[in-house]
Amino acid sequence: MSMDSISEQNLEKHLSKLVDDIGVRLSGHPGEKKAADYIASVMEDCGGKVSIEEFPMRSRVVTSQHLEIEIKDAWDSFACSLHSNTPGTDGQTIEAPVVFFESTTEYNRDTLEHLAGKAVVHLGCHIESRAAYRKLITAKPAFVMMVDIRFPGTHALADGFFPSYVDELGAVPMVNLAYMDAWRMKTEGATSARLNVQGGMEPATSQNVIADFPGTDESSKILFLGAHHDTQADSVGADDNGTGVIGVLELARVLADQPRKRPLRVISFGCEEQLSVGSAAYVRTHREELEERGGFMFNLDSYGSYMGWNDLVANGPETMGNFISNHFKRVDQYLNVMPRIMPYADHFPFVATGIPSVSLLRSNCTGGRFFHHRPDDDASRVSIPLVATLLNAVASTMEELGNADELPFEVDVPKDQKDQVDAFWVDLFGGL
Repeated sequence: MSMDSISEQNLEKHLSKLVDDIGVRLSGHPGEKKAADYIASVMEDCGGKVSIEEFPMRSRVVTSQHLEIEIKDAWDSFACSLHSNTPGTDGQTIEAPVVFFESTTEYNRDTLEHLAGKAVVHLGCHIESRAAYRKLITAKPAFVMMVDIRFPGTHALADGFFPSYVDELGAVPMVNLAYMDAWRMKTEGATSARLNVQGGMEPATSQNVIADFPGTDESSKILFLGAHHDTQADSVGADDNGTGVIGVLELARVLADQPRKRPLRVISFGCEEQLSVGSAAYVRTHREELEERGGFMFNLDSYGSYMGWNDLVANGPETMGNFISNHFKRVDQYLNVMPRIMPYADHFPFVATGIPSVSLLRSNCTGGRFFHHRPDDDASRVSIPLVATLLNAVASTMEELGNADELPFEVDVPKDQKDQVDAFWVDLFGGL
């Protein structure tokens, strides 16, 4: 049976539903649940056996956020965005002296006690070391202004924080600050900062939408397709990750009726933006099955940018990356295959179980995408014809894997990668 091509019309319809009709899909909020219900309905129409697994998380509920900086004896307002999993200020205004912190090097200090009671401008939006985070929190800063050093722009980007860090060590209010605002503060001699955030984090639930499509050999290795349906605060997330969702919906349609040996499981994850909470929850719930029957995982995340290049984060044997690259060459697309470890994507928890896995992304600047986590990540950023072309390559990849007598690469993660993955899994996610 010949396989249908990816439909640009279907892609446009699904993207319009997510971006125009539903809009912001912040985890734990009604928009995320509406997206999950829509995905479940489409998967059922494709013939999938659909289930929704809910899991607990903390939802970012913020009604107002105000940041003022004192520069040359005058107070000026700056845009900011509260990091998910960090507290607000209970509607109170916190005022503290400003200090700049060069995180790349200054975490080498024996102690960070000089940050006590300060408003810290933190160069870097992530802290990828529990020991470093412990050092920061032990210092007891008044609050932290995180600066995304990948994007020297004028927008205060939204972002999330690893919940396992907060669970163990607590948190202070942390807001994102635009890079160029931080530059102005530094060059013009900012002295003090005031922060007032009404709201913060509240207990809530998110959900993973799972659709199973059987194979003729139900004892064989399972193939996974994944994406995430939630967005950052104030972003409709057309590319991050509307493109991923419309991709798995169309792939489910074209692959559903194809004969295959191996079962196909399509999952749309919630709460990726906090980071990868949904996929981690799925892996923890299904760990025994994954370790026994997991074969391969292909994740889609932010791959629709008009201008740029195709990155494939590939954690598995070198032959896996070569195999996938050959399918993309057939549609005149080429991949920058990167074996680096990337714990900020939903394939990562699968790698932590030993399953060879990849994430397809598309960068348009060395930091990723210039509209990353911004309100202007709308449909104008997405090239539907390009998305369709890339998805046709993914479809042929999954079709061949589904029917091969043996998978064309070893179902394993190389030791050098696995050692790094294990370290990240324990340090950033808390293990288990």
